[in-house]
Amino acid sequence: MGTDGFGRSDTREALRRFFEIDGAAIALAALSSLVREGELDGKVYAKAEKNFAVSTDRPDIASL
Repeated sequence: MGTDGFGRSDTREALRRFFEIDGAAIALAALSSLVREGELDGKVYAKAEKNFAVSTDRPDIASL
């Protein structure tokens, strides 16, 4: 699959970011799981979310 044709991105990195399969999204998913299990303070997750600049308030990509 190329990176063009879906109107979602112009580079592979942007496409991975869109589909939330880049390193930052994977790290945040792992941290989120740790917070839900009570193994990690939510403040750590919030700081990581800010540092990674990942938007978590967008629609689920599966619904687009």
